[in-house]
Amino acid sequence: MAPTQNTDAERAFPFLRINERPGKPRARGVTEIRGPYYSPMGKRYLQDVLETMGAYVDVLKFAGGSFTLMPRPAVKELLDICHQYNVLVSTGGFIEHVLTLGPEAVDAYIKECKAIGFDIVEISSGFITIPTDDWLRLIERVQKAGLKAKPEVGIQFGAGGATSVAELEAEGTRDPEWAILQAKRFIDAGAYMIMIESEGITENVKVWRTDVVARIINALGLEKPMFEAADPEVFAWYIKNYGPEVNLFVDHSQVVQLECLRSGIWGTKGLWGRIVTYKG
Repeated sequence: MAPTQNTDAERAFPFLRINERPGKPRARGVTEIRGPYYSPMGKRYLQDVLETMGAYVDVLKFAGGSFTLMPRPAVKELLDICHQYNVLVSTGGFIEHVLTLGPEAVDAYIKECKAIGFDIVEISSGFITIPTDDWLRLIERVQKAGLKAKPEVGIQFGAGGATSVAELEAEGTRDPEWAILQAKRFIDAGAYMIMIESEGITENVKVWRTDVVARIINALGLEKPMFEAADPEVFAWYIKNYGPEVNLFVDHSQVVQLECLRSGIWGTKGLWGRIVTYKG
């Protein structure tokens, strides 16, 4: 089994202090990275990422249903490599597409996710609208299959697929309190974590809705929400305002930059030397 974290004895330059990070599985400061979507990801690339930065990666998330285009043995191999490094693997929000195909397809999808080795099924509804009670039934179904359910909530109608700002503005947004109430129900139902959709908050907006982030954290704390932040300016803002223990989703190409901020060893002028932890 690969190490779950870099101890000072294993880390290069161990005499240089960095912010302490708990070992995996972590409850805070969770980093989820995007798998294949904007670029392919094969076993050799993934192995390189995890050999060097695996101690800081908690979850690999597929996007856009990319795993349905790949040979099954190749998908299984990627999942196996992740598990060697104690990295969980998430489906991403592809169930949105599966839901349009009917209940039998959903059952078959969840069954195959378990069989092939996924750990987390994300349950999102950016493009579609489903009743909250139906969402709760999906959470129960996923958990009965022995998988972790990770619902996604947000304030933006039609979120996903890099829709333009103008199109999203035309769709409108939800009341943040509604998203928070949904998230609380999902947590009460046993959801592993809540993914917070970035569109309408920090993505594809003219002005960031930082007030929404504050309301979510005030209501849910830091352990359950995970914020989409696949832009350096965005994840730097989260670290600056909420510290190194905020849970973030970034692109696989950004994991080193994010961990430099979490550890307090590097950063922009606004973050330099300002990110610290105290474990006394």
